This record gives sequence, C-alpha cells and structure tokens, in this order.
Amino acid sequence: MDTNRDTPGKAPTGSDTGKTDSKAAGMNPYVGLVSSLRAAWLTGKTRTAEHRVSQLEALGRFLDDKKQPILDAMASDMRKPPFEVELSEIILVKNEVNYALNNLSTWMKDEGVDKNLVTQLDTAFIRKEPYGVVLIIGPWNYPLQLILVPLVGAIAAGNCVIIKPSEISSSTEKLVAEMLPSYLDKDCFAVVTGGPAETTQLLENKFDYIFFTGNPQVGKIVMAAAATHLTLELGGKNPCYVADESDMQNVANRLVWGRCFNAGQTCVAPDYVLCSAETQEKLLPALRHAITQFFGPDPRESPDFARIISDKQFQHIRALLGSGRVAIGGQTDEKERYVAPTVLVDVQPSEPAMQEEIFGPVLPIVTVPNVDEAIAFINSRERPLVVYVFAANSKLVRRVLERTSSGGFGANDSVMQMTLISLPFGGIGNSGLGSYHGKFSFDTFSHHRACLLRSMGLETMNSLRYPPYSERKRGLVLSTFRIKHTGTCTLL
Repeated sequence: MDTNRDTPGKAPTGSDTGKTDSKAAGMNPYVGLVSSLRAAWLTGKTRTAEHRVSQLEALGRFLDDKKQPILDAMASDMRKPPFEVELSEIILVKNEVNYALNNLSTWMKDEGVDKNLVTQLDTAFIRKEPYGVVLIIGPWNYPLQLILVPLVGAIAAGNCVIIKPSEISSSTEKLVAEMLPSYLDKDCFAVVTGGPAETTQLLENKFDYIFFTGNPQVGKIVMAAAATHLTLELGGKNPCYVADESDMQNVANRLVWGRCFNAGQTCVAPDYVLCSAETQEKLLPALRHAITQFFGPDPRESPDFARIISDKQFQHIRALLGSGRVAIGGQTDEKERYVAPTVLVDVQPSEPAMQEEIFGPVLPIVTVPNVDEAIAFINSRERPLVVYVFAANSKLVRRVLERTSSGGFGANDSVMQMTLISLPFGGIGNSGLGSYHGKFSFDTFSHHRACLLRSMGLETMNSLRYPPYSERKRGLVLSTFRIKHTGTCTLL
C-alpha cells in the first residue's frame, strides 16, 4: 500500500495465480486463494513438526540457491551494495531459519504452569497453537528481510501464509513472486503482488492474523481493515542523545554507518541527534571525517552507498533538506535518486525534518543544554521504535534508559541490536504493536491455548464446590484457591 501503482495482483502458486476474475466471479478476487489455504490448514498438515522443518529448510535453500538473483534484484531496486544485501537481507534471514530449526522442538513443547491445591493431581499447561491463515505485508526498504523473518516465525508456529511484498521494490517483488513459491508447499503458502487496490481487496478477506510492517499512516488503514489480530512494526523518529564526554570519532563512525546503511532507509536508523552546542561543534568534523572515510570525497561515486527507492521518496527527502542549515553534504541528483550523506544544523523542532520520519541519509542535529532536556524532548513526542544514547558514563546511559519509553534501546552504537535474534524487535504506541525475531516470532504467530485435563474420579473433593453451599464448604474452597504472599520483594 505504498504507492498508487495499479499493477494487477497475482499470487503465483504453480500455474494458479490465486486471483480470480472478480467480475466473472462476482466476488473478491482473493476469496478462492484464501479459502484454499484455509482448507489446507484445516487438514492439520502444517501443525506437524515434520512439515514445519521441511518448509524452514526449503526457505533456507531458497536463500542459498537464489543469492545472486537476490543481489541483482536489490541492485536494480536501489543499487544496494552486495555487502549490505548479504548482511541485512540474506544472513539475518538465514540465521532466523537456523535458529528456528535448532529450537523448534523446544518451542513446540507444552509449557507447564503453576497449579493450586485443587488441581495438584491434574495436568495444566499452555499449548502453542497456530492461528491459521495469516497475512504478512512487507515494506520496500528491506524487502526480503521484513517479509521472510516474519515468515520464519509463521512457518515455525504452523500457519498457512500469504505474503504481500511491496510493489515499490519491484525487482525484489518479482523475484519473490516468481521464485519463492517453487520452494514452499503451494497448498499452504502463496505470494500476492500489486499495489494499494490489490492490498485493499486482500484485506477484505478474513485472516486469523495480520503482520504489517510500514508507516503509521498505512498502518492505520490496515488496522481499520483488520480490526483484530494485528501486529505492526511502524517505525518513527528515533532520537540519539550524544553526551559531552563521548569519544566523538567513535560516535561519528557509528552514527554515519547506522544513518547511511541502505542509504538511510532503515526503520531503526538514528533519525536525529540531540546534544549540547559544544558537543555539536566537536561532532561535526568527526561526522565529516567518517563520511569521507566510508564513501570517499564524492559519495556519489562510491559502490558502497545505495540510492533512494523511488522518485516519490527522493522528493520527500529533498524537501526536508530545507530544514535548518546544511552543514555537511546536501547534494542531490534526481536522475539517480541520489541524496548525499547530509547533516543539518540549526534545526527547529517545528520544521519538517523533525516532524516526519526522514528515511534517507539525512541527520538533523537539535541542540539541548543537557541530558534532562534531551529526555524531556524525547518524552514530549510519540514513543519511538528505538532510543539511542552515546555516553561513556554508564549512569547517564541508565538514566536515559529508565526515563524514556521506546520499542528498543541502544547504547553506544546504532542498529546493531537488530543482529541479536535473542532480542524482540517491535515498537510501542505510535511506533508499533507486537514484536518478533527468534522465539518471539514463534510466539507472535502462536495462540497460547490454556489447557486443564482433570480426572473423572475424586468426586468427593469436587463436591465441596457444589450446592447446597455452607460456611464449611466456603472456607475449604477458598483456602484451596487462595494465593498467599510468600515474602518481601528485594530490589537489587
């Protein structure tokens, strides 16, 4: 739902596109596709560990076999350097696949729970069950990672899945639609392509769970259409506070890498810097040095610097360059959709660069007198996907951590928290709902079913809860159900 492109939607599943002639059928064009996947799910085939393992292994083979086509597609979409593609699109997904395979048997086990006195002889547990037929809608900035990582969780949890890649990253969309279905069980997995019209029609169907990654505006549309069972990773403006005593060159290296990776089109990239005026003066030459060291005197000539995905996004970023004053960079080339690594200073909080997610290699700096003012500034805005802080003082780092709220938190680096499968990834409030990655993906796509299995015997004990009631029965029943406070809570 990212552009107004009206390419007809399709869902390659062998020779079947998955989309019927809506006029001829007199119904939504995706009804047949969704119904066929639901029928497959009802057979129970995706619930077995063997099927889950086979599909995860097949997804791993897809990544291995199609590595070069993936590199080519992303070079075509946004001239993304092969190093960045392997790191952020292929290896991250392959790690998720292998991590799921290594842990699936543990994840699938029933989870025992505490019991009260009445149920001591019974069996009580939580069973992780698949939701059913789920829809994954992906964005264009990491067009493979952000559909396949959720797919790993959905497969591991035993669901049938429809994937809707972004039409903006058209070469990657084509690759996924044409090549991925041949690796997966065509009865249980499908790819649908197209623009807003197709996505809107798709959302008219009943899904048991919808996983959406994109901007908050489109997220609200998806939320309205879906109403329930929705996980969104939306993004937002991620603040980065730089303390006065920091090693400025180290800060600059890590900021430039995080802001310019994928040409800044990363939802967890640092979106703006908060620091004192004195720190800004020290940071600017360090940022200039890092940009030159990474991309040379003219980043346009660097093979390691990507391009903006579309003309619309290019125009959006270029318009933001009018905020404040350009201190570093600022060059653009509309034909190439090139925006140089850029640092803006003298930026006011009310200016456009501070009102919208930039999603490009542009870093505004807003000066604040101290860390308390920085915290107040962060808390006065919508809660971000990530809060970053650079500081040698661990107490200052913990101060920012404890007094702010965000989907995630990073100290003394940017983006690297995304490489840990053991950490959940997701937002809070305006920056998203729900989380995924590793075991959290499995949990996201699993319904935790509450189960209690009792014996047919021991009716004498059960009779205590049956009428006619008495004070004796009341006392005995309440004593068996009551949970007592066992001790004091010690804060370390």
